[in-house]
Amino acid sequence: MGGQRFHGKATALGWWQINADTLAGSRFVLSPLAEAVATLKTLERGTAAHPGERAWLEAHLPSYRARLAADPITALLVRSALRPTWNATFLTPTPAGDGEPSFEDELAHVRHTPPEVARDDLAESLGGPLPAPLNRSDLPGRLAELLEWVWRESVLPYWERRRRVIEADAVARTARLGRGGWAAALDGLRPGMRWLGDGRLRVHADDHPPRELSGARLLFVPVTPRQTWVSWDGSLRSAVVYPCSGTLADIGSGAPEALGRLLGPARAGVLVLLDAPKSTTQLVALTGQGLGSVGRHLKVLLEANLVGRRRAGRSVLYYRTEAGDVLVRAQSPYVPQ
Repeated sequence: MGGQRFHGKATALGWWQINADTLAGSRFVLSPLAEAVATLKTLERGTAAHPGERAWLEAHLPSYRARLAADPITALLVRSALRPTWNATFLTPTPAGDGEPSFEDELAHVRHTPPEVARDDLAESLGGPLPAPLNRSDLPGRLAELLEWVWRESVLPYWERRRRVIEADAVARTARLGRGGWAAALDGLRPGMRWLGDGRLRVHADDHPPRELSGARLLFVPVTPRQTWVSWDGSLRSAVVYPCSGTLADIGSGAPEALGRLLGPARAGVLVLLDAPKSTTQLVALTGQGLGSVGRHLKVLLEANLVGRRRAGRSVLYYRTEAGDVLVRAQSPYVPQ
């Protein structure tokens, strides 16, 4: 957890009380900074949630550890800011929710945190006194510099693909909301979170005092690493940062080269993505192809009996057939069997 503190200290929560107007105004938003913070948390913990993340971690963890080894103050700062159950508040500012922010604009909220506020937030995350080496005024700048490095080295090279995954998750959640209401849309969003009814949203598995959100903007922020937290900007905005669906986040870097030569790279990419059922809207978001192109690829794959389709409510979901699975597995040893 971690809350943006403008009006008093942030406190742990069990559930949020939300009225109809807040629900009606809620939305899924993209936050480059949240993606960078989630990536920093993954690098700091050094454990992968799925095979695709494991390969990424093997490529980037050595340079991250080398950087912190050369800067003990920042290493201690990160360990203090990222606790198992609490993030230092200034590290996780609540997204504005208006338009699409740039990473630099969002990072400015971290960089310009008053030093005394940063120290208070760190003491809160630690649950005790601040270590003596962190009694200094440059902590926000140090953390902002590290986040900028993480973004440049470990996120930006993959941002186009990660962004498509994030957009596809938001599309899927929005469709689920339309079919089954908030209980369906929030199911599995983050551990311990569920819709309780009567305007109550459980955000944490533990029992903590409720928080009134009536009149605030409620934002849902997907990230591709398996990280999650909540934040709030006084009574103005509250956000739930949650990991994208595993079937989306564990997508490999693309279709095997041999399969691309056989089917064409774009069509092969669609086939690879159908390891779990997906709608055409999700496939458009994930591939970056137009709706017409995706539709033509699906038509060919259906005629070749490499994919099938079924209706789920008002949506049509496409999936790989056994023949499609065999073809993909034959081209890549990395596809789960």
